[in-house]
Amino acid sequence: MLALREERAEPVLAESQIFVVDDDAMVRDSLVDLFGSVGLHAEAFASTRAFLDAPRRDVPSCLVLDVRMPEESGLDLQRRMNDQGLRIPIIFITGHADVPMSVRAMKLGATNFLPKPFRDQELLDAVGEALRQDAEQRAADAGTAELRKLAERLTPRELDVLKAVDRGLLNKQIAYELGIAEITVKMHRSSAFRKLKATTVADMIQKVRALNLR
Repeated sequence: MLALREERAEPVLAESQIFVVDDDAMVRDSLVDLFGSVGLHAEAFASTRAFLDAPRRDVPSCLVLDVRMPEESGLDLQRRMNDQGLRIPIIFITGHADVPMSVRAMKLGATNFLPKPFRDQELLDAVGEALRQDAEQRAADAGTAELRKLAERLTPRELDVLKAVDRGLLNKQIAYELGIAEITVKMHRSSAFRKLKATTVADMIQKVRALNLR
């Protein structure tokens, strides 16, 4: 697990974005200073509305969110973000934690739940892990998007052959099932491999499943 300490953050994390939402100005200021001390950029907001209205860069991000606030609770914001498809890892902080509340937050997708007071390093470790997870998810999403662009070049028959390959069928079995010659199956299979830039059968099957072609 990535740990952020007094040294500067890794380059990939230095380009990241941390959002702090807490109605306590002293908490907001202290957290922004803490993250700045390890080379991370943080923006603080006094309300959930201010956070939602603010622009966000397309970089690895995480949200440090107070559970209890006057207008809208952190859990309410989490639900709204889920409904809007806004995927940002959330670390909840609260001085009024209880087990049912933390369970609800984690079930809704929170990455961590820290009761106040917490140690600075404890929060830095949680933020480092959240940013790493978001960076990995963004890379995976970008890879899937590129794969879908490649898949747009596939013909309907090539898609049929790929689905059969994913099911473990041999060329002869695919030919029988589709009512075509075995050499035609080989041609479609070879063409699909090139279009999707697959290197092995295992690589091709992994790409077919990433595209959810089954």
